[in-house]
Amino acid sequence: MPRKKIERNQYADDLKREAVRMLLEGYSASSIASNLGIRNPNMIHRWKKKFVTESPEAESLEAQVRQLREQLGRTERERDILKKALSIFTQRM
Repeated sequence: MPRKKIERNQYADDLKREAVRMLLEGYSASSIASNLGIRNPNMIHRWKKKFVTESPEAESLEAQVRQLREQLGRTERERDILKKALSIFTQRM
């Protein structure tokens, strides 16, 4: 029985770089895939791995994104604490 030939999509490097940039900005791989017409969202993660190893710029960008997410988490926790404190002090008055 002859095997069917699997057709693979060839994506331009510009499209790959744009998808990786969006992923590093915090968009989900599935939303990027649907917006750019990419069949498999996992491909974006593979492209990211490839570009990060090739480009020190992308690696520093990823580290910066990680640092900003940590800072955002701390800021949100501080805000929540202040909201709770404000509600406690307004109840007592």
